[in-house]
Amino acid sequence: MGATIDDEVRDRPDSVLYLPYSHAAAYKSIENVELIAVADVVAEKMEATKRRYGVPRGYRDYREMIEAEKPDIVSIATRPSTHASMTIFAAEHGVRGIYCEKPLCCSMMEADAMLKACQSHGVKFNYGTQRRYMPLYQKIRELIEGGELGDIQCIVGLCGFGGVQWTHTHTTDMLMFLAGDPEVDYVQGNVAVDDADFDDNCIETDPRLLLGFIKFRNGVLGYIVPGLGYEFEVCGTRGKIRTLNNGLCCQLWKAGKWNILEETSFPKFKVESGTVNCIRDLIEAIDTGRETKGNILLARRSQEIAFGFVESLRKGGARISMPLENRSLRVCRQDW
Repeated sequence: MGATIDDEVRDRPDSVLYLPYSHAAAYKSIENVELIAVADVVAEKMEATKRRYGVPRGYRDYREMIEAEKPDIVSIATRPSTHASMTIFAAEHGVRGIYCEKPLCCSMMEADAMLKACQSHGVKFNYGTQRRYMPLYQKIRELIEGGELGDIQCIVGLCGFGGVQWTHTHTTDMLMFLAGDPEVDYVQGNVAVDDADFDDNCIETDPRLLLGFIKFRNGVLGYIVPGLGYEFEVCGTRGKIRTLNNGLCCQLWKAGKWNILEETSFPKFKVESGTVNCIRDLIEAIDTGRETKGNILLARRSQEIAFGFVESLRKGGARISMPLENRSLRVCRQDW
């Protein structure tokens, strides 16, 4: 995600939704950004990234890079187990903005420490859930807030059996975004974890999510269920919106007489890279002092939902009230 993912999606039919996709490619596409350094513990990858993007300097140690270069913005595109320590170090050493990939971290104790570091040092933060920054999903939220669907009853994510961390931190963030980013009352869930894995309060896999339910504090209900593709449906008292093919298109239905749904045209929207828009939002927040669209508080909240699903299974499917009490629950694959 830091430098090479563009190659993986370039030939896909939906690549127009993503490119530039990697952090490095997106930074190089923005006119008022200078990509000054890259850090990677693997020397060959560091050198390859330097050559590919014309980066003048490379480091094996991110701490050395931050102290030497004093960058305004740092991107964190490593595996999840290092996100917390890197975020805290960057915040404590003068960085003004952080763009951190998902999953946010591996426990709520880490998330709390990341939040504290960013808030204590006035650091702007954006989270790598790209859909939040894409015009399609922003248009959907605009229609919701404008009352086009009436009162929102529920949001459904038909997003497959992916890992609760790798896949469904995207899903929880988008359900939260479409619900208006409210606080959460409680969650319930079922994940593919053996009971014995809970003995040390550390799940050393990224378990598949079998079912997730969210009760948002504003009354909206959120559901995550298996389904082909990666789609979202927003249901209101006056209509529905459904994304198709991971955001390539969108359908809008309005309720007519007897609440019979009639399809109407979805408003036109731009197609822009979520990675680029995320960086532009971070830059503007640094320049103006406003909050970012994917700030650390929201990132922690959506991550907490994901951990809540796992905790729900540990407690036999019980409702898990937010904030999550078990802050030390750790969900982290051994190779992370």
